[in-house]
Amino acid sequence: MKRMTVALAIGALLVGGAATASATPAASQVPDAIKVPAGNRPVATYPAEGVQIYGCTNGAWALIQPAAVLSKHGKPVALHSKGPVWTSTVDGSTVGAAAAANSPRPDAIPELLLKANLNTGDGIFAHVTYIQRLNTRGGVAPAGTCTDGAQTAVRYSADYAFWVAG
Repeated sequence: MKRMTVALAIGALLVGGAATASATPAASQVPDAIKVPAGNRPVATYPAEGVQIYGCTNGAWALIQPAAVLSKHGKPVALHSKGPVWTSTVDGSTVGAAAAANSPRPDAIPELLLKANLNTGDGIFAHVTYIQRLNTRGGVAPAGTCTDGAQTAVRYSADYAFWVAG
């Protein structure tokens, strides 16, 4: 498997371009387990292309961090990194979050509901309360054992929906 550093992974994504906008599933298509609580409204949904970076410890693959580029009409608007954290490349605002619930997907990383625990700046992510990771494709850790210290990057894509109170 090909080794990639975070910088190379993000660089390759920026050079390769990100996906164009895709539709967010209707609320009825989102699994109940990852629905956003009442009292929140969506503010933006961006498709993301990236990698899940895994490291080998004690012969097993474990997630180190994601590295993805979120786009709007094919132009990068945010970076997704360890934390997990999303940082706007347009206005510098940031949102960090912790997983609150998940919904498994066949042959892909699970869909998630994340609750914000950090907001900085005055831009698009300044007041985000929840994030949904939807329509996940790929990103699953390699099967089998591995050599301690090895790293690999597995491509994935998803749609990230950002919500605010109100």
